Amino acid sequence: MSATSNASEGFSVARPSAWTRIMQVYRGVSTPRMRIYGTILLAIVLACAFGPYFTGYGINEIHWDYVDHPPSFSEGFPLGTDSNGRDLLTRILHGGRISLTVALAATLVSLMIGVMYGAISGYIGGITDEVMMRVVDMLYCLPFIFFVILLAVLFGRSVVVVFIAIGAVEWLDIARIVRGQVLSLKHKEFVDSARVLGVPAGKIVRRHILPNLAGIIIVYTTLTVPRIILLESALGYLGLGVQEPMASWGVLVADGARVMDTAPWILFFPAAALTLTVFCLNVLGDGLRDYFDPKTK
Repeated sequence: MSATSNASEGFSVARPSAWTRIMQVYRGVSTPRMRIYGTILLAIVLACAFGPYFTGYGINEIHWDYVDHPPSFSEGFPLGTDSNGRDLLTRILHGGRISLTVALAATLVSLMIGVMYGAISGYIGGITDEVMMRVVDMLYCLPFIFFVILLAVLFGRSVVVVFIAIGAVEWLDIARIVRGQVLSLKHKEFVDSARVLGVPAGKIVRRHILPNLAGIIIVYTTLTVPRIILLESALGYLGLGVQEPMASWGVLVADGARVMDTAPWILFFPAAALTLTVFCLNVLGDGLRDYFDPKTK
């Protein structure tokens, strides 16, 4: 083994495990306020994941004698029924599954694409960086609603189309953020030392630059999930997202808006679930941002 290789191996330092880092972050942000909203969010996620199995109704099970029925625990509809006689609680929980799944999946995909794209652009620099950023600028100019309509015309309206449409644009922000951070980090002493020791560029980015961006990436993730939930809900409200017989929170809000004068609970409960989830995610995102921001120390 060459001296350069030995030096390169000796340069690597032991890093705490992922679980250790998670516990460090948890202790850093574990305030009573964060615990309360974190517990509420966890309860919402668990309810959406497992709740439909315990409501006793199917998502499209129709009760003709209970159309537009107000909330009634005694009759077995704690949140009432919709205009087709379907249990609203069951549909809200199913809708939460879809909204949260789309939001999490689109966030993870946009994160992987954006982090990789931004890291490559920032580290290589030069003409490569210029071309890659111009591509991002062109995609920023793409009208999002027009893009969604085009996909809906070509492939039909479905969860997959919503996922593709959101994922196609949401990675642009994190790509710019990561690129800017990589530009500031790639000339730091520890990166220069690794480069002099012969560490490959890919390993430098993976082992020495990206770990220093963990805080920014975590904060971006927690703030992007609620934004995508709202975006998916807006598409559902406009009729461009998930379609019957499936339901998302946006679809349920749109259904409730049409009968809000005669059956306000059909609008109130899905809107409340959506608002509470987004609010909890934003609170957690703000707490993580304050934890990772050195200016608040």
